[in-house]
Order: sequence, then structure tokens, then C-alpha cells
Amino acid sequence: MAVSEANERGLNEVLFERKGLPSIMDLIPTSLQHVLASFAGIITPAMMIATTCGFTQEQETAIIQVALILSGLDTLLQQFPLFGRIGSGLPILTGASFAFLPAFQAVGVEFGFSTLLGAELIGGIVAMLFGEFYSKVRWLFPPLVTGTVIFTIGVSLYPTAIKYMAGGEGTANFGGIANWTVGLITFAVVFGLANFGKGVVKLGSIFFGIIIGCIVAIPFGMVSGDEVFSSAWFSLPRFMPYPIELNAAACITLAVVYVMVNVQLIGDLSASTAGSMDRMPTEREVGGAIKAQGFVSIISSFFGGLPTSAFGQNVGIIVSNKVINRWVFGGAAFVFLAAGFCPKLSALLLMIPQPVIGGATISVFGTITLNGIRILVKDGLTPRACTVFGISVAFGIGIAQVSGSLAGPGMPDWVATIFGTSAITPCAIMAIILNSILPPEDSTPENKNLKPLEYEEKKA
Repeated sequence: MAVSEANERGLNEVLFERKGLPSIMDLIPTSLQHVLASFAGIITPAMMIATTCGFTQEQETAIIQVALILSGLDTLLQQFPLFGRIGSGLPILTGASFAFLPAFQAVGVEFGFSTLLGAELIGGIVAMLFGEFYSKVRWLFPPLVTGTVIFTIGVSLYPTAIKYMAGGEGTANFGGIANWTVGLITFAVVFGLANFGKGVVKLGSIFFGIIIGCIVAIPFGMVSGDEVFSSAWFSLPRFMPYPIELNAAACITLAVVYVMVNVQLIGDLSASTAGSMDRMPTEREVGGAIKAQGFVSIISSFFGGLPTSAFGQNVGIIVSNKVINRWVFGGAAFVFLAAGFCPKLSALLLMIPQPVIGGATISVFGTITLNGIRILVKDGLTPRACTVFGISVAFGIGIAQVSGSLAGPGMPDWVATIFGTSAITPCAIMAIILNSILPPEDSTPENKNLKPLEYEEKKA
């Protein structure tokens, strides 16, 4: 956003620049809306792994605590790269991610949590190596591939928002009228503020929408402060609370998963940078982002935590409001760290009902999808591009929507674990393969910008 445009709209232009310190009145809502949009996504994978591994209440609290602390650490590294190399230096929010959850659950059930931590350690090392040598494989990720992956990321997030709006999958009142009432009111508030609000109210539309949504949810009995009063004020994570065990099968499985999640990270980073800064990330920036993810994963394995990745819903916020100031994300990281060290603050954030989170974030997922389309059409949507895009999305979305499609007789378990649990992985693999094997099209000046139908007619 141009400085002159920001001034006309009564906004602080520092918010739309990477450097510079915004005022506290601008910083609070723009930072907290990132926290509120992603908080459930950080703690839920930790809670699900705790259930999978049969943790006690104390162990579950500990893994949530570590997830919050490391989410803050990774986000800080992305804003302020360590040694100028570990971290991207770009607008992105990272944290404990659902992307690893299916594979982690499979390893946890079969081998136990200690083996899972050993595989996480190896996965982190693989990620750091991938980031270090990213420049050697960057040719595999042209705009056609990244645009296709970004589109799939956006589409694959829609069911997540709907599940939240309906009350959270597996809850007793899932799909109930109360959940949808609260979710739709929250959505309406966020939509109204984002499109008709001005200044910080517009930029912080999700933050203000969540606040109003929580107030609306109180009469429905969705908000309770009991956990806040019973939680402790301060707690430190333990170093090596579990032994680390290495198992070849588990390590290989998660090493592959890490590379696939890194492809998703590349897509999220590309979407965020293209949508907010009107450029694609450089090799150093992408490599730094991947290395930071690997570095935090290594630390996480020694503290009994989970690995991190980018959050698609926060990418949508970044693309929507174009607020890229690094202190906005640094403020969000500070809240994660504070919540990790202060269980009482963590419990306060846990009070936010799931329908409120769904209603507040569903509007930004479409922005991710459209940004993927924008990258796709940048060089012309030719027949070759349509083929790569269409087939890749068909495989990705199709496999993800058909439960057990890769888990039949004779199919190795690792295939379903890696490729059958997320639309993004099969889509990315197919896009890379098709883009590599399909011959290039005629790129002469008179043909380069033709629409698909015009191109076919000219060839005929």
C-alpha cells in the first residue's frame, strides 16, 4: 500500500513497511488478531498428540506449553533472522502445525512418543539441509507450481473453518443452531469491519470480530473462565522430559513428511510475499525460512514439543490487510511466549469458542485461493499451465476428500501417511512432476499472452 494512500485512509504507513515501530494503539489489534486466528491451531495438534500417546493431564499441559513457546521462537526468527541466515525476514506467522499431525499420530501410535521425538530431530536436520541447498532445487518451484500449491492450500482450509463454525468436529453439539448463530454473527462483524471500517478498525477487523463474537457467545454458555482461575501464573518447560529414540522407519517417514511440509511453507511464504509486497521471495529468504523451521524442530525434540510451519489463515490476514511490519509479528510472538510461560494467559486464550474462530477466519481463506490464481495467470494461463494446474488439484483435493483411498490391501502404511492425509502433498508432487516432464510451449511474442482457446486456434 502506498504511503499516500495510507495517509488518506488515516492509517500509519509504518504498518505497511517492514521496519519502523508502530504506535501501541496500532500494534495491539494488528498483533492480537494474528494470535487469536492461530492460537487454536497451535494448541489443538498438541492436544491431539497427547491423546494419541495416552498422556496425563500434566503431560498434556507441558506439550501445549512447549508448542506455544516454540511458536513464538519460530515467528521471531522469521522476523529477525539469526545470523542473517536462519529465518526469512518476511511477513509470516509460524507455529505448531496440523500439517505434521497425521504422520505424527501414526508414528506415535506405532512406536511411541520417544521414537516420535527422535524422528522429529532427524526431520529438523533434513529441513535445515533442504533450506541450505534450496538454491539448487529452486527450479522445481516456478510460479506455475507455487501458484497451484497456494490455490490448493486455500481450498483445503475451507473445511477447517466450517468445522470450527459448526462447533468443532467431535463435540456433542456439532452443527447446532447456537454454533452457527455465533459463527455467522462473528463472520458478519469481521466482514463489515474489513470492508466498511476505516483505519485500525479495518486492519484489526478479525481481532475486533473475535471480541464481539465472544460477547455474543456468552448467553449460549460457550465462554467459561473456570480454567483461568485454576491455572498457575508461571511455569518453565523441562529439558528432555522424555528419552529420544531413533528408529529408521520412523525417521525416514518423517524426513519425507518434512520435505513435503517445506513445500507447503514455500507456498505460504510465496502467497504472503506476493500478496502483501507484490514480489516473490528470494532464494535466501525461502532457504532461511526452511532452516528456521528445521532449527526450531531440533530444539522442540529436546523439550518434548512439536515442529512448526506457517499458518494459512494468517497468510490470508497478511494478504488482506497488507500489514507487514515485523513488530506486528514480533508482538504476536511475544504473546505466544508469554502464554507458554504463563498458563493463566494460555487458559484465557483457550476461552475463545471454536465457532468464533471459524467465523473470524473463513473470510480470509478465499484470499489465499485467489492469490494462487493471481500467481498462476501472471505468465498467461496457457493449455500447458491448465493441464498442470487441473490435474494436480484433482489429485490433491480428490485424494484428501476420499478417506482411505491410499490405505487399501497391499498399500504400504507410509504411503497413506505421507500422501493421503493432506491435499497439499499430492498436489505439490504432481505439479512438480508434470511441470518437469511436459514440453515447454511456444513462447514467441505473438503467442506468449494468448488465451488458451486463441492459442489452440493459432496452432491449428
